[in-house]
Amino acid sequence: MSAATVSRRELRLSGLCYLAIIGLGLWSELYVRGGLVVAGDAAETARRIAAQPLLWRSGLVADLLMQVLDLPIIVMMWRLLRPVNEPLALTAAGLNGVQTAMLVANRVQLLAALDLLTGTAMGAAFPPAQREALAMLAVQLHGQGFGIGLLFFGFSCVICGGLIARSGVLPRVLGALLGVAGLAYLVNSFALLLAPPLAALLFPAALAPAFVGELAFALWLTAGKHQVVAAPDNPKSHPPP
Repeated sequence: MSAATVSRRELRLSGLCYLAIIGLGLWSELYVRGGLVVAGDAAETARRIAAQPLLWRSGLVADLLMQVLDLPIIVMMWRLLRPVNEPLALTAAGLNGVQTAMLVANRVQLLAALDLLTGTAMGAAFPPAQREALAMLAVQLHGQGFGIGLLFFGFSCVICGGLIARSGVLPRVLGALLGVAGLAYLVNSFALLLAPPLAALLFPAALAPAFVGELAFALWLTAGKHQVVAAPDNPKSHPPP
C-alpha cells in the first residue's frame, strides 16, 4: 500500500464539518436541552418541552446533522492514518462508526419524550403525572445512551491521537490534544456508568479537555494550509504475505 495523500481541500472540508459538529452540539446540548430540562423536576421539564416543541425538535435535528457530518471526518482520518498502522486506523474508524450509529438510534428517546407530552393518543392513555415521569425517564435514558456512545468515541480519539503523534504527518501536539480529549470522554462515560454521583460532580469540567482538544484539531484542519502526505507504510502493521 502506498502512502496516502490528503489534499488541502479534504482537510478544510473535514475541519468545517468538525466545527459544525461542535456548534450543533453546543446548540442542542447546552441551549436546547440545557434550557428545557430541569434536573429532578419532571413537571417543570414537561411544561417547558410542551411549551416549545419546535425548539425541542430543532435540537433533535441538530443532533442528527452532527452524525451525518461525522462520516466525512471518519473517512478522512482513515485515509490519513491507514499507512501508519492499518489495523489501528480501522479499529478507530470502526469505533467511531459504532458511536455514530448508536447516537442516531438514541435520538428516538427525544422523540418519545415529546410524543408523551404533546401526542393526543398518549394524553388519553396516561394521566399527566405519568406522562411527565415517562418523558423525564426518556430524557434520562437519552443521556445514558449518549454517554455510552461517547465511550466508543473516546477510545477512537485515543487511538487516533496516538497514531497522529507517532506518524509526524500532523503536529504532534494535535495528537496529544486529541488523545487527552479521548481520555476525558472515557473518564466521563465510565463515571456515568459506574458512579453516577461522581459523574454529576465532574460534569461539565471533565469534558473541558475534550472541547479544547477537538476545537484545536478542527481549527487546524479548517486552516488547510498544507497538503498532507501520510507517512509510508509501517511494515510491522501488515502481516507478511
